[in-house]
Amino acid sequence: MTEITSKYADFEGLRERAVALRREGLSVRQIRDRLKVFNNDILHRLLEGEPPPGWTKRPRAKDDLRAKARELRLEGKTYDQIQVELGCSKSSISLWVRDLPKPAPRYTEEERLALMNAGLAGLRAARDEMREATKRVARESVGRLSDRELFLAGVTLYWAEGAKDKPYSRRENLVFINSDPHVIKVYLTWLDLLGVTRERLHLRVSIHETADVAAAEDFWAALAGVPRTAFKRATLKKHHPKTNRKNTGATYHGCLVIYVTKSADLYRRVEGAWYGIVLGADRADRSNVRFSSN
Repeated sequence: MTEITSKYADFEGLRERAVALRREGLSVRQIRDRLKVFNNDILHRLLEGEPPPGWTKRPRAKDDLRAKARELRLEGKTYDQIQVELGCSKSSISLWVRDLPKPAPRYTEEERLALMNAGLAGLRAARDEMREATKRVARESVGRLSDRELFLAGVTLYWAEGAKDKPYSRRENLVFINSDPHVIKVYLTWLDLLGVTRERLHLRVSIHETADVAAAEDFWAALAGVPRTAFKRATLKKHHPKTNRKNTGATYHGCLVIYVTKSADLYRRVEGAWYGIVLGADRADRSNVRFSSN
């Protein structure tokens, strides 16, 4: 540094010449060559505080975008809106306009929540429609069941939901319980196919003690097509006060228990048919199956 200082002993005089050249519009390189100052540190100290002439500034491709972004921000546009209009990144927009005042919110908090809820409602409605469309196509693809198809469906339904005979407890009779009215309807239709008349049925409601037993019996009697007097005494389930039950209200009808009298032989046929289904499924040729889970 001592050598450099001695070389440029008249620093202030040199600075005056450098500043004068700078104000004439010369570039740093031109001043360097004119004054024969090839030390960058000294050169920049000579020009310290002097802005470069306009012609030395490199044109930037984003200058127009920056100016437009600032204009849009002053109009009250959000980052998202500016991004959509200009097609540039939010990070660039933030750098360009961060010194500008933030625009006032377009919506109040209540309006924002209302818009959000409306959007969510529309999304749920679209999803619900898609679900229902899938179910509708599947439902319509089934068509009317043949007697054989209904028989096999009923056997499968019974073996899933009905009472079974056990080696340690012989119970060879049909006893079925369910809370789904559609399941009960299919089961009763299956019993009709098997020639079981309503007179052979003993019906009973199993329901929570806090529910409306009479209304439940009326509901199941209408579905089964029998008088309410055909029902045996209801089985009441004790309601624990700490239990948070969901099955309440007017749509809760408890479970319907259907007992078929003199059904030992029928039960054996059902059990045999079920294991026939099991063997048939093992041997099934699925090469022509067109069902898709997609």
